[in-house]
Amino acid sequence: MKTLTLFGVMTLTIVATACSEDWPGFRGTNATGVSTSEGVPTTWSDSENLKWKLDLPGKGYSSPIVIGDSVYVTCYSDDTDLSKLKRFLVRINRQTGKATWSKEVAAAAPEKEIPRFAGRPGFASHTPVSDGERIYAMFGNSGLHAFDMNGELLWRKDLGKEENSMFGSASSPILYQDKVIVMAAAESESIRSFDKKSGKQLWKTDAGSLNKSYSTPVIAKSDDGRAELLIPIVGEVWSVNPESGKLFWYSEARSDTATCPVIVAKNGIAYCLGGRGGGRTAIRLGGKGDVTKSHTVWSTQGGSYVPSPVIKGDHLYWVKDDGVLTCVDMKTGKEANKSRLSGKFYASITLIGDKLYALSRFSGTHVLEATPELKKVAHNKLTDESDHSASPAVSDGQLFIRSDKALYCISAD
Repeated sequence: MKTLTLFGVMTLTIVATACSEDWPGFRGTNATGVSTSEGVPTTWSDSENLKWKLDLPGKGYSSPIVIGDSVYVTCYSDDTDLSKLKRFLVRINRQTGKATWSKEVAAAAPEKEIPRFAGRPGFASHTPVSDGERIYAMFGNSGLHAFDMNGELLWRKDLGKEENSMFGSASSPILYQDKVIVMAAAESESIRSFDKKSGKQLWKTDAGSLNKSYSTPVIAKSDDGRAELLIPIVGEVWSVNPESGKLFWYSEARSDTATCPVIVAKNGIAYCLGGRGGGRTAIRLGGKGDVTKSHTVWSTQGGSYVPSPVIKGDHLYWVKDDGVLTCVDMKTGKEANKSRLSGKFYASITLIGDKLYALSRFSGTHVLEATPELKKVAHNKLTDESDHSASPAVSDGQLFIRSDKALYCISAD
């Protein structure tokens, strides 16, 4: 196992190559948290299946992404004086663990103080997204940045500086066709779409009720093939036309307090969790206006506050903040099983093949069979005792985990 430090590494220029198993944004493709990658280890430690460790220049809750031969991750430093806050986008060679470049972005304006108990998540909580030609990174009040694959800034767009959300800014940018779509809830209580190449704003939708949503929007298709941009807010789910930003439909949902988990969808049905005391709701896509009565498949108590779910077969799986792993029948919404895992959780569960990987904040990673029996396979710990709140990335047999201190590559090779 190699341990490397970011600073002092010579900057290299590497052209990203296409990869069949890229992990291009938050929770992979369309934020599903699902990988078919083979050969990912189920056990590891500081001395087993740890290919490399790279010390990072700062903290962060954002997840790594993988494009071709490179891993990208954002972080922040100098949070004791918010006027000197810095954010970084770092590129790492996935085979050697060496940083090939690091781009520094200074705060465009003093950031809002975030409560200490929240761990300052909003300063680097947005996971970047890439189409293999550019990397799009959102930095709260410092705006949306587009870089080429060598780290050169192509354009920057301001998203507002209203600082509406108590816990800062968290939603990650997504890509749809020729667009970058961002939910600028904290910055301006809006959803915005930009042209990927030029940065021109294509549409903007304002809504004050966005200020308690920290979720990343997703694209799903209704039974008739219509693409819908799905956005959870407190008490509702919205479906928006990704071409125009206009509302298709809305439905009541059992999300309270704040909404963090992303929506997952299958066979024209969206599954929404959310809120500290909220529940879970299944809604059929399609329709117009208020579809609460016509399109709700089921709705009941019991959900997740921060971590997002995954779909495996006919079941939903998620781990709650307090460590309760839950399996639910997607057809009925009824609980099939649950199990207690040690630790507290902000990272979302990841499905790799037929295994569930649940990364806790301070107590390691649990691996389980992705069946209603929830059979435990392994519990893996590293000596890094800092915060592991970022969801992992997976690509070509490698698992990438980031903490407040370092980025790790778990691999059998």
